[in-house]
This record gives sequence, structure tokens and C-alpha cells, in this order.
Amino acid sequence: MAVETTPARIGKSVVIRGEVKGSEDLIVDGRVEGTVSLSESRLTIGANANVAADLTAKDVLVLGQVQGNIVASGRVELRAGCVVAGDIRALRLSVEDNAVFRGKVDLTQAAAKSPDSAGATHAGGAA
Repeated sequence: MAVETTPARIGKSVVIRGEVKGSEDLIVDGRVEGTVSLSESRLTIGANANVAADLTAKDVLVLGQVQGNIVASGRVELRAGCVVAGDIRALRLSVEDNAVFRGKVDLTQAAAKSPDSAGATHAGGAA
């Protein structure tokens, strides 16, 4: 894993309708309709992108327009100038000034993977 790879890219003139799945980082600058699933990778929605899809990834960075739900096992970042209409479920959420968001947010810890941590305090955390 010492080799750094360049993320895959969907260019701004590309239109995809259907399901996009992968196991590498992806940058979307075009139009995607349907679903995007990158369970262990980072998904970047570029400033030129227009996405009407449900998004699932480890981390999601939004610079453009998204209409659909976002589920991340890590962090979701909404950057200035982006427009998101849909619900967000993630461990962490970052929203910059001038980002537009319409929907619900669910910030869950550990996603019920360890039932014994359900009673842990909010400020807890080893490491």
C-alpha cells in the first residue's frame, strides 16, 4: 500500500445511468443517475458534477450538486458552493459556509458493530 494511486475519474461530458460500483477512489465531474457504491474508498463529487443518485462510500467530498442520500462509514464534507438535497448518514460531517443542504442528518458512532459500546459516554475514546 506504499504506492499512491490516482483516483478514477468520470469526466464532465460523461453521463452514466445505472449503478456504479468500485473499490478505488473516484472523482465524478459529469452526470450520474442511479447509485454509486464505493464501500472502502473516497468519493469526490466535483464542482461541475450533477448527481441524481444514492451515494455510499467510506468518505464523501461534495463540491457540486447531489440529489440523493449519502451514506459514509467515515466522513462527509460539504464544501462551499455545493448543493445537496437528501439525507446524510455518517460518522462525521463537515459543512463549510455557503454550502446548501436540505435533508436530515444521522451521525452514528460505530454503526451498531459493537453492541457493548452502546452504553459508552459521548466523550469516550481510547487511542
